[in-house]
Amino acid sequence: MKLKNSLLVVTDIDRSVAFYQAVLGLHVIMDFGANKTLTGGLVLQTAETYRQFIGTSEILFGGNNIEIYFEEDHFDSFADKLNAFDIEYIHPVIEHAWGQRVVRFYDPDHHIIEVGENMKAVCRRFLDSGMTPEQAAARMDVPIKFIYACMR
Repeated sequence: MKLKNSLLVVTDIDRSVAFYQAVLGLHVIMDFGANKTLTGGLVLQTAETYRQFIGTSEILFGGNNIEIYFEEDHFDSFADKLNAFDIEYIHPVIEHAWGQRVVRFYDPDHHIIEVGENMKAVCRRFLDSGMTPEQAAARMDVPIKFIYACMR
């Protein structure tokens, strides 16, 4: 068994493709009209066809019970870029207890998108601030082996 993709049902596939291209830099790699596969393994499916697949007219959006998670190597630049878009934020940039900065917002159909700072970038940020490897490991709650791997 191998997980291949995550599929999001969308109300307007062209609007959703434009959103994921502009905001997250994804690109269509397979286009089947009512189904489009984007880079990274994200698949968009029209609500009309998905209703047929599952045999019901009821599709719920905005359940706040799942998110699509991305990591960004250049987090500050990405966070600044978001200001150019009409984004509905769940919250602005926050820093979790382990030091990773993240932002959460909705896509056009109210699917939750999280973009987090790459964990290696978090490690480098802490080391660059003067933390020892041991201090960074304690702050991030990761094994020291992870910190040394980030230093290579």
